[in-house]
Amino acid sequence: MRENKTNSNGNKSRQPGERWPQQRVTASAHGWGHRDGREAQTLSLTGAQTTQLLVEPPWRPAALWDRVTLTCQGSGTAGATTWYKDGQRWGQQGRDHLIVTECRTYRCDRPGTRRSPPVRVLDDPLVLQVPARALLEGDTVTLRCRGWQEIHLSRVRFYRDEKDLAGSLRRTELSLSPLQLHHSGRYRCEGLVGSSMSRSAAVPVTVHELFSVPVLEGPPTPTEGSPLTLSCLSTPSPLRPRAPLLHVFYRDGQVVGGPQGSPQLLVPTMGVSHSGNYGCEVHSQGGAVRKSSARLRVTVRRVPPSGVSLSAQPPWGQVALGDSLVLNCSVTMGTGPPSFSWHREGSGALPGTGPCLELCHIGDNDSGQYQCRVSDGDSVAKSDPLNVTVLVPVANATITPSPLSHQVHAGDNVTLSCSVQVGSGPVTFTWLHNGQEVARGPLLELRDINVGHVGTYQCVATNQLGQDGQRMFRALSPELALEVTPGSPWVTVAAGVSRALLFLLLLVGVIVAWHRWHRVDARKHQERAPQDPLAPSVEDPQATYMELQRKPWEPSDIYDNLHQKL
Repeated sequence: MRENKTNSNGNKSRQPGERWPQQRVTASAHGWGHRDGREAQTLSLTGAQTTQLLVEPPWRPAALWDRVTLTCQGSGTAGATTWYKDGQRWGQQGRDHLIVTECRTYRCDRPGTRRSPPVRVLDDPLVLQVPARALLEGDTVTLRCRGWQEIHLSRVRFYRDEKDLAGSLRRTELSLSPLQLHHSGRYRCEGLVGSSMSRSAAVPVTVHELFSVPVLEGPPTPTEGSPLTLSCLSTPSPLRPRAPLLHVFYRDGQVVGGPQGSPQLLVPTMGVSHSGNYGCEVHSQGGAVRKSSARLRVTVRRVPPSGVSLSAQPPWGQVALGDSLVLNCSVTMGTGPPSFSWHREGSGALPGTGPCLELCHIGDNDSGQYQCRVSDGDSVAKSDPLNVTVLVPVANATITPSPLSHQVHAGDNVTLSCSVQVGSGPVTFTWLHNGQEVARGPLLELRDINVGHVGTYQCVATNQLGQDGQRMFRALSPELALEVTPGSPWVTVAAGVSRALLFLLLLVGVIVAWHRWHRVDARKHQERAPQDPLAPSVEDPQATYMELQRKPWEPSDIYDNLHQKL
């Protein structure tokens, strides 16, 4: 019974005529790949329609003494396979597999497909072999140095790009684990085969990226209160597109998300505290391969204030002298914290800060246009100006007659003028004669003065607060009396006559009228009687005198105001 010999690395050597365990490796435009239940791997990227050349056992370059079998796979008819040896056509429409018996470079194709990548078969004394599959970051890879037909090998050294890798001279294998990009290069080995020192041919080793360096993408200036999505974009290698990858997200060096399979980080509601330098890391399962993105600066923008408006109490910014006024500032949009400031046109001083401005015991100098400004530290929004009007209630209404003389002829015209000492316009005037309204306006004209004008006169000055007249103010002037006295060619205007005196004057007027009627009656009797030329004549008395007296006004008359709530 034939026994398998074991080499210095513990691997069983194959005896002449013995075949290696069945493993199929794909050599395609993408490179070599395992079959037999293993994931097919590729070494390079060319055309998807390239014919695949499978080699058994799965090592490159192949060793002739391993009884190498090549199988051509691809689209088209299997019997239409064309083989190439050292670049020359070697047979056509042959079988899709063959057993290699010569040290050559082999390729194949089928109609409508490209030629397969080359497969080299060596029969050298010393051969360095690399697994015939795609080599990606993080893989565990072993390179082996073999002597011709498994002749005893010793004093082995490995080189990469002619640099001695320095290691144990007893090992015939070189482990590259985990595989990194810097492991790429041209490898060879040398050692003592039997009693002769030999050097292998250089074999290129290309390590492919398992995934690309990630790029973190997202809006650099999101708005406060809005969601944020950051994407950690990394392209997996087409040689192993389904390799599981994990993603970790950082802000200012602290983990804020992951490890997770999803390449996205979602922040439902952004706040100012979420501002910072973000980054992400992608690593393979197990963490053998890790790659980090460049930093992305994220600055959360506050929503600028807008929709600033003013309201006043009392409404419309109209207030009576001495009362209080409250102004309120509101903002419909903006993320805080907002700061408020009040401004009055023509004044450099700030009346106040805060959303509410209260003016107590308001004076006439508080009138003007007010404006509220709201700031979030980055931007400022202004309200429309509000015109504050301070209304001065009417006071000290007085009547001035024209002409100014206290005595006028009966039948003349007299004009009475009403004015106030203080009071914001518009001011309306109403005239009262004996307590009854007789006219409106600042002037009252009395034409052809006679007994019918006898009585007291007053004017009422009025102004109001608010567009709807919610508050009204009234000032009543002192009384002005007109009287008629008999036997005088003058009219006297008296102001401020007391009611008792007025009653007495009226009584006197009645008596005078009675005497006048009596004299008229007596004259009629006299006319009927014979006339005595020496007797004196009796004339008709006339309303010839009116008297004006003024009553001092009391301090309380300044604001004889009737505040009416409408």
